[in-house]
Amino acid sequence: MRILGMLILAVGLAAAAWWWLTIEMPRREQARQAATQAAAIQAERANALYRWHDANGTLHISQEPPKDQRYERVSKTPKEGIEVHGERQ
Repeated sequence: MRILGMLILAVGLAAAAWWWLTIEMPRREQARQAATQAAAIQAERANALYRWHDANGTLHISQEPPKDQRYERVSKTPKEGIEVHGERQ
């Protein structure tokens, strides 16, 4: 009787391990990858400004991209090696 109980317990543990490794772990990995991609997109948008011209030719710069219009994404942080001078000639 005791051996039968141990056998049933072993089969139950094996089934739980199989479920965990074949169903739950891949689902968690997919959720982790989706969260990583969302965070990367959010970080990229946080470091970007959007520049576009309206129908009248006026230049607009904002933190949100315009809808149904062409725009250019500009980084808020300058690239290394670019030197900026503030004086005008």
